Amino acid sequence: MKVVLFCGGEGLRLRGYSEAVPKPMVPVGNRPILWHVMKYYALFGHTDFILCLGHGAREIKRFFLDYEEGESNDFLLRSGEKVMLGSDLDDWTVRFVDTGRRTDIGERLYRVRSLLDGEDTFLVNYADCVTDLDHLSYERAFEASGRAGAMTLVRPSQTYHVVEVVGDEPLGIQPMSEAGLWVNGGFFIFTQRIFDYLERDMDWSNALGLMMADGEMYGNQFDGFWMPMDTMKEKLRLDEIFEAGDVPWLSNSR
Repeated sequence: MKVVLFCGGEGLRLRGYSEAVPKPMVPVGNRPILWHVMKYYALFGHTDFILCLGHGAREIKRFFLDYEEGESNDFLLRSGEKVMLGSDLDDWTVRFVDTGRRTDIGERLYRVRSLLDGEDTFLVNYADCVTDLDHLSYERAFEASGRAGAMTLVRPSQTYHVVEVVGDEPLGIQPMSEAGLWVNGGFFIFTQRIFDYLERDMDWSNALGLMMADGEMYGNQFDGFWMPMDTMKEKLRLDEIFEAGDVPWLSNSR
């Protein structure tokens, strides 16, 4: 399946880092978060990518044009010549599409619609969250549902607390992660029927809401590892996980 990744955001919640580096290029360990998301999909056999570019498009293109395999693969240096012993993206196809600097997510998908012709089913995601979700099992569950789209639902990762309140009286408090809440974790799967709901310039959440109202969205409730990179705290935590060596999102196998 083709994988559409939204790479045009400005990463406003990572201010101080993403002002100089576009959010998809903010590194986790020795590679940008975008690479980690793509590597995750590649582990499940999905290596045909469409990058919806906007803010920082030049830096993203430059990363792939100047890609250095030796940073994450073993190699042999013989008489000054480098012989690679592994490769990250020798079987990847990556399309770079400028979808506008300040374009809404829904419009970005609409603008690459023609590149999805002939694809009965395709994958869509943000370029800033990682997981150890078994994607092949997820795909099978979605296919069995017969619906037009699917989204992965996860527990909120923020450290805020939910307060139950009546009038001006707080009655209880508990962490968001324990409050029974589910949030949109991305990792979407769609059939072509999404374009029955998504119109030009339509807000992304409105299109998803219309699909939900018609019973056309499958909700994949997932309690495993999932983590975004919205804040510096989350970026540093992902670095710690990567440096520890047991990287959940890169340990999947087909």
